[in-house]
Amino acid sequence: MPLARRLQNVETSAIRELFKLLGKPGIISFAGGFPDSAMFDVEGLRQASAKALAEEPGGALQYGATEGYEPLRTELAAFMRAKGVRDIGPEGLVVTTGSQQALDLLGKTLVDPGDKVIVEGPTFLATIQCFRLYGAEVISAPIDAHGVQTDSLEQLMAQHRPKFVYLIPTFGNPSGALLGLERRRKVLELAVKYQTLVVEDDPYGDLYFGEAPPPSILALTNEVPGSRELVVHCGSLSKVLSPGLRVGWLIAPHELLGKAVMCKQFSDAHTSTFAQATAAQYLKSGRMPGTLRQVRRAYAQRAQAMGDALQRELGDAIEFTQPRGGLFFWARLTGAGGRIQDAGEFARRAIEQGVAFVPGAPFFATEPDASALRLSFATADVGRIDEGMARLKKAL
Repeated sequence: MPLARRLQNVETSAIRELFKLLGKPGIISFAGGFPDSAMFDVEGLRQASAKALAEEPGGALQYGATEGYEPLRTELAAFMRAKGVRDIGPEGLVVTTGSQQALDLLGKTLVDPGDKVIVEGPTFLATIQCFRLYGAEVISAPIDAHGVQTDSLEQLMAQHRPKFVYLIPTFGNPSGALLGLERRRKVLELAVKYQTLVVEDDPYGDLYFGEAPPPSILALTNEVPGSRELVVHCGSLSKVLSPGLRVGWLIAPHELLGKAVMCKQFSDAHTSTFAQATAAQYLKSGRMPGTLRQVRRAYAQRAQAMGDALQRELGDAIEFTQPRGGLFFWARLTGAGGRIQDAGEFARRAIEQGVAFVPGAPFFATEPDASALRLSFATADVGRIDEGMARLKKAL
């Protein structure tokens, strides 16, 4: 087939390939990056969809505006204002088919072949693949438990003059890291200094386990003069309500937002109006705060159980930072006592013991760490977490 040359820049997801190995009966999987379907508010969504059909069936079932269903845009703007984004109205955002479509639209509207884009190392694998598909040279900025290291980020920005910087500052996938308040302000100062766009991806920010995280980078733009027009924000209902709705949103400067709408028009005309109308009714119902309290409690319990079990079963063979939110543990094999340090080999041994996780190397755009791994606690109860960690111990 005469395929497009740009496909040479991307490979099949290593995570998708790993999933092919998970058909073994009785396997305990910490590999997925998705929420627990047992915690979906099925009754609330049933009521919301019924109300959408009863109150405005034409709006829910007919073609709609590419920008999004107006009642949903109104609800999402209110949702963002409640999180400190003061100057947002429905006209300031576009509804996307999940936040991943927002990333694709940014690739289409911003990236020319050869452009440089800085991401965290590690970062969301699909982001690396998406930006490379459009011809970007993707560069990793180092992170620690407190997010991107801003001194290193500035050095990379000065050296490479990237088209934009992409960050997941709040409980990132795969790192689970939380970017501190001062570093968030520093990121905005760097955006102004180098006149460089910062893309903030925030699908996990509402999944915190105690104290709320700092305000989003977007919300902090009112503290850093000149930064508001240099920040793009991607949001999603997938991790907090339902991935199946495929409802996300993009907030961006006016010119960029207009171009994104144009490209979305070519791609899918609009996100499902039925899904949008259902999401609008759900947000309007006032059930979201209760849903968030429930999932936060459950994930916090599982995260604590996983941290305790990792420490108990693997000891000094592994090092990690206990996450304060999100869905993931990011860990490194230390090789202590001559034990295994290659996460890819460890993953193969773990599958033989009936447990799965994702090796960390594919999450790096450059300089992969072969000792790193990602484990998700979202879909396993405490009993399965304990059993899975015991199996991991046997795989060491």
